[in-house]
Amino acid sequence: MKLKNIIFSATFLLLPLILFTNCSQSSSSAKDAVKTTAKPTGTTTTTTTETDTTVSHVTYPPLNKKLYDSLMKKLAHGDTTGKWPVKNAPYPLPGAILPFKRVVAYYGNLYSKKMGILGELPPNEMLARLHQAVQEWQKADPSTPVQPALHYIAVVASGDPGKDGKYRHRMPFKQIDTVLYLAKKAHAIVFLDIQVSLSNIRAELPLLEKYIEMPQVHIGIDPEFSMKDGTLPGRKIGTFDAADINYVSDYLANVVRKYNLPPKIFIVHRFTRKMVTNYKEIKLHKEIQFVMNMDGWGEPDLKTGTYRNFIYPEPVQFTGFKLFYKNDIKKAPHHMLTPQEVLKYKPYPIYIQYQ
Repeated sequence: MKLKNIIFSATFLLLPLILFTNCSQSSSSAKDAVKTTAKPTGTTTTTTTETDTTVSHVTYPPLNKKLYDSLMKKLAHGDTTGKWPVKNAPYPLPGAILPFKRVVAYYGNLYSKKMGILGELPPNEMLARLHQAVQEWQKADPSTPVQPALHYIAVVASGDPGKDGKYRHRMPFKQIDTVLYLAKKAHAIVFLDIQVSLSNIRAELPLLEKYIEMPQVHIGIDPEFSMKDGTLPGRKIGTFDAADINYVSDYLANVVRKYNLPPKIFIVHRFTRKMVTNYKEIKLHKEIQFVMNMDGWGEPDLKTGTYRNFIYPEPVQFTGFKLFYKNDIKKAPHHMLTPQEVLKYKPYPIYIQYQ
């Protein structure tokens, strides 16, 4: 398959960026069938695709604000600086996942065994391992239920320019349908991740709306592959500004209101300061739940420093933490952080991603 070969090629061409990522951290201080139509509150709509992905719209009870506040305070993990929990953040709409559950996600692309655990293993084996990871997190923090997730790269930065010269490839909807089917088997939610490369988020996000309309589908964007100056992906680390992030937040909020959905979780990956600029201008909405996800790989001390220097001091709403089954153990002490070790961080990450 031509597209599959392109993705494999892109993986190898982006290896220099993976190495650059590690070096940069070391130098720092550490089909239409799936489309659903929402009904008024109190009704349920079910749509089944050819891959047997079933979508149900349900009515959620009102938000328990007292419980929400107590859980947000718990996530702050004793922070006394006033940064956490974030002040003046809006309460979410009913049906919010965070902070009531911790999301544990497997990340990757079905065309590539080198882009993450999601595509590295046969599907049933992958889902079994995801279940094991969920159980490990549940054991580490019994007070917080765990929500499994599949985090799928739907737009992939590539070393191949493609027909339009944007150096990104949009995955076929049939593959997204497959991910939805696998997620259903695992009682998992789905994240669709976007690497814009030489394109831009305003061109890419609307193409996924028929999936965003589904209540179990959420969104992630990756500044690492947003090449605003025209540099090819793999040559340097890219960036998103608050204006780009606010566009996505506004778009998601509009979809939530239009289709009467529960809040969308919105993931932004980060491991350097310049990957996200003007963070204080990022706007929050009751229709979205914003997660700044620590995306760097390396030895435990390096990851700790990255979280401390680029996630903790620039609070937006929630935090996430990424773990790499292979890259995190390349250097001494050849150890990937355990759930218990990650739970020592301040604030507690509420979104966990495995690649």
